[in-house]
Amino acid sequence: MTTTLITGANKGLGFETARRLVAAGQTVYVGSRDLQRGRRAAERLGARMVRIDVTDDASVAAAVKAVEADGGLDVLVNNAGVEARSPDGGVIGAEEVTAEAMRTVFETNVFGVVRVTHAFLPLLQRSANPVVVNVSSGLASLTRVTDPDTPAHAYPGVAYPASKAAVNMITVQYAKAFPRMRINAVEPGYTATDLNRHTGTQTVEEGAEIIVRMAQTGPDGPTGGYFDVMGRLPW
Repeated sequence: MTTTLITGANKGLGFETARRLVAAGQTVYVGSRDLQRGRRAAERLGARMVRIDVTDDASVAAAVKAVEADGGLDVLVNNAGVEARSPDGGVIGAEEVTAEAMRTVFETNVFGVVRVTHAFLPLLQRSANPVVVNVSSGLASLTRVTDPDTPAHAYPGVAYPASKAAVNMITVQYAKAFPRMRINAVEPGYTATDLNRHTGTQTVEEGAEIIVRMAQTGPDGPTGGYFDVMGRLPW
């Protein structure tokens, strides 16, 4: 049976991805910073729960021990993410963004991906079909963001797109380093979640589709790619 860990899975895209993978017969760990929220989510889903704060080394190390003790890991979904917003909830643009705001976003979105992936590598390498899915964004595409005819061009934020562009590069480099693994970045689309204060135009069911699909990639599936539900995306 496939065992999957999803970070940031107590709500939103992570929760829906967990629900779908449980329904597909996988053993799923709901990764959550908040112990109580994680437990409630896991109980609702019929999943397991593991406390994991992707910004904290000790928390990640403890999560590895817990998952290893229960038998190991086949699939890692790096879903946890944050955005930089002003006190009034607006996106912080180039004029207002600070190094500290960038650092906060990168700590979760970039360093968190590396921290968690690095820690779980020994378990993944023992799997017969190891898979890593990094939840990226269409805003990570330099091709789209520089094209005036795309919605991404109008997005004023700096920290979030930059962090997800870094995730794309991390994905490519890890995929080259570990050719036996299937490691891909995915773009869920503009999905209504807490991250965007539920302004997204898609449901979580729609947004989770590509995450679920890539989490179930077989040994002959793609690796080192950047995908949305329609197929490959331009870098």
